[in-house]
Amino acid sequence: MSAPRTLILFAHPALEKSRVQKSLLTAAEGLDHVTVHDLYEAYPDFQIDVAREQELAAAHDRIVLQHPFYWYSTPAILKEWFDTVLQYGWAYGQSGTALHGKTLASVISAGGPVEAYGPGGYNTYPIVEFLKPFEQTARLCGMTYAEPLIFHGCVSCTLDDLESWNTTYRNWLNHASA
Repeated sequence: MSAPRTLILFAHPALEKSRVQKSLLTAAEGLDHVTVHDLYEAYPDFQIDVAREQELAAAHDRIVLQHPFYWYSTPAILKEWFDTVLQYGWAYGQSGTALHGKTLASVISAGGPVEAYGPGGYNTYPIVEFLKPFEQTARLCGMTYAEPLIFHGCVSCTLDDLESWNTTYRNWLNHASA
């Protein structure tokens, strides 16, 4: 079975400052079944071309939200993408079936270690709890929400960590059921 056609909706407002997200983007390069779509590059003014975005989403089997974990959520442009692209009658509602059967997945980087996210950690909850709105969005749109791929400890990661994460991400992107 071949890997699913994957659209990476990439969102990082300060990519020049990110070792981890730059590295993960490099891991996704050159994969024929993967389209990397940098939302900040495409829409620096936040004026999202809804028709274009709907075409891109419809043309792929899997939509990946790749971003740093900002204030327990996504960078602003990804929220804007959801607000404008996932329209009633297209993505959800009685005739909104354009995304039915597709997969939605989160691939995020977090500065803190895994121990920081959970009971006793300074963030109290596991990251998957903060991602519940994305899981519910997938459900509303008739999509499957895949288990998120989370890279913890980005603030103090080593070059070996980056290499390992790149391999993990590339393998994940190449896996048919990811």
